[in-house]
Amino acid sequence: MNALVPLPVLLPLCVTGLKLAIGPRLHRLQRFISIAVLGAVLVLSVLLMVAADRHGPLSVHLGDFAPPVGITLVADRLAGLMLTVSSAVTLLVLVYSLGQGMADRDDQAPVGVFHPAYLILVAGVSCTFLAGDLVNLYVGFEIMLVASFVLLTIGGTATRIRAGSTYVIISLFSSVLFLIAIAMTYAVAGTVNLAQLAQRLQEVPLGVRTLLEAMLLTVFAIKAAVFPLAAWLPDSYPTAPAPVTAVFAGLLTKVGVYSMLRTQTLLFPGHRLGDLLMLAALASMVVGILGAVAQTDLKRVLSFTLISHIGYMVFGIALAGHGSISGAIVYVAHHITVQTTLFLVAGLIERRDGTTEITRLGGLARAAPLLAVLFFVPAMNLAGIPPLSGFIGKLGLMRAGIDAGGAWAWALVAGSAATSLLTLYVMAKVWNLAFWRDAPPGAEEEGVVLESAEDDEPGDDEEGNDEEGGGATGSSEPTGPGRAAGSGKAAGSGAPTGSGSDLPVPAGAVVAAGFLGQSITTTKRLPWPMLAATGAAVALGLSYTVLGGPLTTFTQAAATELLARTPYIEAVLGR
Repeated sequence: MNALVPLPVLLPLCVTGLKLAIGPRLHRLQRFISIAVLGAVLVLSVLLMVAADRHGPLSVHLGDFAPPVGITLVADRLAGLMLTVSSAVTLLVLVYSLGQGMADRDDQAPVGVFHPAYLILVAGVSCTFLAGDLVNLYVGFEIMLVASFVLLTIGGTATRIRAGSTYVIISLFSSVLFLIAIAMTYAVAGTVNLAQLAQRLQEVPLGVRTLLEAMLLTVFAIKAAVFPLAAWLPDSYPTAPAPVTAVFAGLLTKVGVYSMLRTQTLLFPGHRLGDLLMLAALASMVVGILGAVAQTDLKRVLSFTLISHIGYMVFGIALAGHGSISGAIVYVAHHITVQTTLFLVAGLIERRDGTTEITRLGGLARAAPLLAVLFFVPAMNLAGIPPLSGFIGKLGLMRAGIDAGGAWAWALVAGSAATSLLTLYVMAKVWNLAFWRDAPPGAEEEGVVLESAEDDEPGDDEEGNDEEGGGATGSSEPTGPGRAAGSGKAAGSGAPTGSGSDLPVPAGAVVAAGFLGQSITTTKRLPWPMLAATGAAVALGLSYTVLGGPLTTFTQAAATELLARTPYIEAVLGR
């Protein structure tokens, strides 16, 4: 079974080379290979999770080189669960993207861009979950960075390039800091293998150990978008296409949380920075949700709730008790799924109505009841309404805070309750404006150009097209109902669309930004793969409620294993 451990990393990387060789040709084969590979990764992840639960952590030393020389990959209960949830989510997002027509437009690129970049991203995520040393954890982050920059800027529009540049600058800064932390760790301990560090760091002077802990926490807090290191996120994620935003919001920040959870329990037990983490958790929850309250664009609302709910996970890590670690693991799995689902729903709304600005929406509960259900269930799950999985995770964390006692713990319990209520308020506001109320005047008119390749041509800024119609999909600045960006004429009137085509906007159609920055026609009749993938994501979130007992038992065992440390160390170094 140990031989299966590297496959979730190696399989997507190897297939990426094949897909680059295929290039933009053979579209059906491209789609089939991508779905087959992610399906295989999902099966492997389930097998590893079950094996780790039954037999303890699995480890493999690539090339049969023993630590600290060789590359070590380890799959314990935590890594197996994270792999399984992330594999299921990435598979669903891929199906959604195929329905949106993103990957279908690969023939317009010099090579097939989306499929290889997406598989590389999956490989990077798997590498971080399985990494048994700091260097390969860093490598996993860098693999994700390369792939995510491609996906974030896909289409090459000015707004996406600006947002992508901010994301890359922040990521590169954290990467440099990570390299410095790795070098310092090796200098004081003579190894970067996590199992060996768990033994040797206890002999390092307390001040040096605290400095290393602070540096690693800073790196992972940037990756996880923990306040006050989260300012980059609300402006970066909403600009990307809906499937890209969904997988970023669901997975990339949780990789940072996972790294915090792994290093704090394995390398720094009884850590001295618990109070600082509690402060960061409380600030993330409160500031994030207040930011969400102030937004009127659904994608930005969800981006701020993402920051806010990262605070719950940091809450569990900061308390460092058995119940809090178990609750944090439950909440990570829950939030990956629910946050991804909500961004997929935002993409459906944008596909249908041409905007995610909730003040311009209305009547969706009557006009699109299925879409209303797909939003309502994960929205209530995010808010923590009983008996959904969001409630299970929050209840576990709050009980752990009450058991821990102390001023900070009680402050976090109060902050958690207030954040949950404000999350419910935010979701209710979105529901009332976008779904429950009658559609505002003009909301049913169509022909809004959100973004197009031609809006980013030189000279457009002088005419104001970039401000009025060339913003990103998540910018919430379309030209207005019934108008075509840059044309100054009503859609359907035969005016140019400004979308890189001389054809008029068809009557009864909305033109929105596509995969390569070129226009795609949105429709009231949503593509079935998008609906099916979103429905499956909703069902996956609900399955955590149905399987709440086994899930809680599993996470409690994972928490026991993490806090004991011995099973992980023995699996890597031998008994």
